[in-house]
Amino acid sequence: MAGTDELLFPGMSAEAIDARLKRLRVQNIILGALHLVQAVAVYALNETGFKLPISGTYPQGPPGTPADLIQIGELDIGFWVFAFLAISAIAHFTIASPWYFPRYAADIRRGKNTARWVEYSISSTIMVILIASVTGVVDVAAFIAIAGANIAMIAFGDLQERYLRPGGSLLPFWLGTLVGLAPWVAIVFYVLGIGDANADLSQVPGFVWVIVVALFAFFFSFGLNQWLQYKRIGKWSNYFRGETTYIVLSLVAKSLLAWQVFANTLIPPA
Repeated sequence: MAGTDELLFPGMSAEAIDARLKRLRVQNIILGALHLVQAVAVYALNETGFKLPISGTYPQGPPGTPADLIQIGELDIGFWVFAFLAISAIAHFTIASPWYFPRYAADIRRGKNTARWVEYSISSTIMVILIASVTGVVDVAAFIAIAGANIAMIAFGDLQERYLRPGGSLLPFWLGTLVGLAPWVAIVFYVLGIGDANADLSQVPGFVWVIVVALFAFFFSFGLNQWLQYKRIGKWSNYFRGETTYIVLSLVAKSLLAWQVFANTLIPPA
């Protein structure tokens, strides 16, 4: 353990590590409360019932036969933003709970956080589907593919921590980055109107461009944090810096993601 501690927490005594873990517990409680407050606020403000379609095309003859786009459901944007925030709150409270915190502390001392990746696989998948929906994606097959690519990205992040230590190979990280970019290619494809001869980018509201660029930056800030952590750059040579940054991003980036997407439900239709 001493060797592991020196690699992950250089210059820190066992007592200092224990004290830092206690701070992380308090921080998780605080963030759980802040996410919960936001979830309640979104639930209370979600009065418009703003929904976007989920559609699909089905075989209506031999391959190549034109098929109608059939609406099979709706995506309640406000409800799923609420769910995104609520799941984040539950995750933070779970980490700080008496029954799970000992495992969390043991995981941190090994340079991993399994709970983080489990939560991200759910919450970030909800968020990327919402982002795709508000930028024009409606096909159920696209949503399934986007969810699969995002979950694979999170799984590679978990593999990076589970089997490799900072300073080692970044192969899982780069594979995760590759599959994680796929949903954003689809989103940009729709926003740019690629393949649509009648597409007029001047008709795309300015706030859509801001949302796409800002959300991309917030979304991948989590990946940047892992890269800094595993390259052991500056203060990120201490595993606690990366873990603390994940916690900060959980509040700042997730909040900005949630409210930018939810703001679409508050804009009256033209």
